[in-house]
Amino acid sequence: MPKAFPEEFRRDVIEVARKGEAPLRQIAKDFGISEACLHRWLKVADRDDGVESAGKRDGGDQAAELREAHKRIKLLEQEAEVMRRAVGYLSRGVNPK
Repeated sequence: MPKAFPEEFRRDVIEVARKGEAPLRQIAKDFGISEACLHRWLKVADRDDGVESAGKRDGGDQAAELREAHKRIKLLEQEAEVMRRAVGYLSRGVNPK
């Protein structure tokens, strides 16, 4: 059975985590709790404070846009590589004068 932490301790940890000055992994390590525990505390606190619906939706939209941008960048890089190879192949038969 996991040990129970005082409510004041939880509030302090959540406050530090919400500031965003350090990665959650480091905050959890510094306070001696697991990263999963910190995520759970933040989720419960967000739900209790009514932050989850707006914050999560915006973050999810941004994450989806970022994934799409990465896919597009990868496709463009592949197309550029094909063009470089084609130019190299086609320019072999040309004699510069």
